[in-house]
Amino acid sequence: MRSPFRPLKVPDPGILDDHRALVRRIERRGLLRGGLSLGALTMLTGCDVTDTSAVGRALRAMSDFNDGVQAALFDPRKLAPEYPGSQVLKPPRFNAYYDVEDVKPIDGDAWRLELAGLISDKRPWTRRRIAELPEREIIIRHVCVEGWDYIGQWSGVPLRAFLERVGADLTAKYVAFKTADDYPSSIDMATALHPQTLLATRYAREELPDPYGYPLRLRMAVKLGYKNPKWITVIEVTNTYPGGYWESRGFGWFAGL
Repeated sequence: MRSPFRPLKVPDPGILDDHRALVRRIERRGLLRGGLSLGALTMLTGCDVTDTSAVGRALRAMSDFNDGVQAALFDPRKLAPEYPGSQVLKPPRFNAYYDVEDVKPIDGDAWRLELAGLISDKRPWTRRRIAELPEREIIIRHVCVEGWDYIGQWSGVPLRAFLERVGADLTAKYVAFKTADDYPSSIDMATALHPQTLLATRYAREELPDPYGYPLRLRMAVKLGYKNPKWITVIEVTNTYPGGYWESRGFGWFAGL
């Protein structure tokens, strides 16, 4: 039997064409700097690189490994840098998996935030009720996996305070979100409890506009942009891995900065 650590003859790099987008995503995360070596991939995984399905599994395993390392290194007490108001971009940059013209405005009076999972008080919340809770303001950098960033000023209820208010199980593994634009996402509980994680209702001290998540969106200082869902309609606390929109398409789940 061939040793799993003995490299095969390096085949034509064209076999990775079907997985090139996934390789680029992992490269953006910093795990593969300088490109992917087919020989190194074989030595690390023992897979046959001429089998494209095996290559795909190997790349996803490497991305999962990267997630685990980031989670192990994450310090929930460490704060991300904050910035002066003079650097705030107004309005913020729009980013979604569709064009801004496709945004469907939310009826704020009819909107309700539903709660599910390991939460003792599952009564839905209205926009007015959320507005009565104590708020925090942060000026932080939004970092997109595509390589751009901007400084934004966000105000809202700390997610930790909200979870405590509704009797959520803070020892659970995950907090998951459903949204009005069918963009499910989820985060680890440690990030949910981080002091710079907000349920944001305002940007630059004004009510959050429609294109940017009105009336409620998640805003975190310690995650990449695609982990910040907008137009939130459901929050669930769970021990079952919930995944997310981009995660189901090959992006890393932890996505820490």
